[in-house]
Amino acid sequence: MNAYDLIQKKRYNEPLSKAEIEFMVKGFIDGTIPDYQMSAFLMAVCINSLSDEETENLTLAMIASGRSYSLHSEIGGVCIDKHSTGGVGDKTSLIIAPICAACGVYVPKMSGRGLGHTGGTIDKLESIPGFRTDITHQQFVKIVRESGFSIMAQTPDIVPADKKIYALRDVTGTVESIPLICSSIMSKKLATGADGIVLDVKVGSGAFMKNTDDARRLGMQMCALAQRLGRRCSVLMTDMDSPLGRAVGNSLEVAEACDVLKGKTKGNILAVSLALAAQMLYIAGKGSLEQCAEMAKNAIDSGTAFERLEKMVEMHGGQYQALTKYSLMGKATDNYILTAPRTGYISSINALAVGKAALALGAGRSYKNAPIDKTAGVKFLNVAGDYVSEGDEIGILYSSSDAPMEKIASELEKAVQITFEKPERKDAVIGRI
Repeated sequence: MNAYDLIQKKRYNEPLSKAEIEFMVKGFIDGTIPDYQMSAFLMAVCINSLSDEETENLTLAMIASGRSYSLHSEIGGVCIDKHSTGGVGDKTSLIIAPICAACGVYVPKMSGRGLGHTGGTIDKLESIPGFRTDITHQQFVKIVRESGFSIMAQTPDIVPADKKIYALRDVTGTVESIPLICSSIMSKKLATGADGIVLDVKVGSGAFMKNTDDARRLGMQMCALAQRLGRRCSVLMTDMDSPLGRAVGNSLEVAEACDVLKGKTKGNILAVSLALAAQMLYIAGKGSLEQCAEMAKNAIDSGTAFERLEKMVEMHGGQYQALTKYSLMGKATDNYILTAPRTGYISSINALAVGKAALALGAGRSYKNAPIDKTAGVKFLNVAGDYVSEGDEIGILYSSSDAPMEKIASELEKAVQITFEKPERKDAVIGRI
């Protein structure tokens, strides 16, 4: 068996056995298969795809490259995880995890950092002074047991094959392959040992999947893969044509998540968060979907979800007082007011353009390990459907760097579409699988 022959097999769309896929993954990790051969293999997969069986075997081979956990037995209860395919202003993990914890479902979550126009949950949490994301596995389990959830940075021993393979995919034009996306996401989720997984597949301008058909296809394949490997799974498809919520940027999003848990913020961020939380409670066996939706809402209304967030932050070493006194997370040294260029109804706010603006302000990374400005970002005072007059303040740009604020604002102004007629209301949750 050698890499050359396996590349040719997949190039001619011939099926690969479990042993052949394991050979490719193991060889790439131990260095016997060079990156140029793995790149050719990934391109062949991208062009000819993988069968369900091949995708399953690739996922298992990637899991086997590192350490796996059995969190159900370690924590002593039902553990449900959630994964989002990435979006702009997506701070739902900070909302749904404490909701589920307040309802008696454990949420042990490993998250990543942001890259490009999409933010990372770990960066957001590190906006809270003192918050540690580099905790040990033993500390992670203890926090989950006592607060109901924990969010930590992914450790290097969890699916190292994914990290190395994704780095190649990112620079070889093979990111969009659905089987490769499935194996990348599901290998990490399955390795952590959750009993069930809820997947949030974003659809729209600010998402990787630009249309509903592709999103549904990805969701169905991930759900089927999880179920074949013995995990409960469900998928929500949610809108990402506009940013999720009003705030985009690390500390700004933490503050908005807190406002949601305090019952102060409504809109699409609340709708998506409640839908995801209800789905997580449902696959955890907490009742019918309607009962779970009511439980999730009650966790916010009663204040118990916010209390869980405070406890988790404190156990991670963070200043939980910052969840009420937002100035403790720092304040941007500069701001710029975004105004409405004309009178009418805001019909849409292009999520991709907003994400790029936040990146330019310093809230994101243009390359891996780049420093970020945790105070930077955009906060909208108006959202789609609102009526505005020319010159009205509709948003604020924040930065503590030397970002060209006026230029960024000029580009962002083009992302806000204003029409004479009031737009039809768009559902935040597009569909379920």
